[in-house]
Amino acid sequence: MRQLVAKIKPASGFSRLAHVSLNILLALLVLVLVRIDFVQLALAIILLSKWRMFAVRPRFWPANVRANAVDIIVGVSLLVFMVHGDTQWLQLLWATAYALWLLFLKPASGATMVSLQSMIGLLSGLTALFLGWGGGALYALVLTSSLICYLTARHFFDSFDEPYAKLLSYLWGYFAGALVWVLGHWLLFYGFIAQPTLLLVAIGYGLAALYYLDHYDRLSKVVRLEIMITTYTIIIAVVLSLTVNATSTVRALLH
Repeated sequence: MRQLVAKIKPASGFSRLAHVSLNILLALLVLVLVRIDFVQLALAIILLSKWRMFAVRPRFWPANVRANAVDIIVGVSLLVFMVHGDTQWLQLLWATAYALWLLFLKPASGATMVSLQSMIGLLSGLTALFLGWGGGALYALVLTSSLICYLTARHFFDSFDEPYAKLLSYLWGYFAGALVWVLGHWLLFYGFIAQPTLLLVAIGYGLAALYYLDHYDRLSKVVRLEIMITTYTIIIAVVLSLTVNATSTVRALLH
């Protein structure tokens, strides 16, 4: 009996094998549904895989949804990337990335890995938003980008027991919405990444790196300067690109 109990523990044995198999099966099933053009069903399966969020009393639902928000953002984002994949091999690559996320990144804990999860959620969520719905209503882009930034920031700060996590997350979400409101009137894409995504990721990663290093007393003046220079360089490059493009358009209209 003791051997049987040991085998069904989640960390090893039958349960561990079942856990790995189900996660791989989920990624493969999403890929197959995308290939046969049942994208809505693939989305439903990704959302239904989070049914355990509601397997508790309703008063715990908001906290569970917030705790699982980054996983949902990454899953839906990778689905969007699969849909927009030009080749079967590219779609398979995104499905593999989803499986790796489910098996290794999502279950990880600790401040470093949770921070990595937040950064992946921010990048993938904003990229997928503008890739899939960049031509949609501006108010929807503003609200969704604000929500993505709020949820990923809350996920990041919660791993540090930050007393002002809610306030800082709201401020980041508000800043993201305001930026998208301004830039959403003139969307530019660098490859498949829109300029609001590039700016928010550059600023977000810079601020997160400063916070993380300062939290562990590893933020030297040199490192702070390097992070700030890198962030400012990206911001200036994007602003200059937007200015040049706007100037060219105005000249074309005048002529």
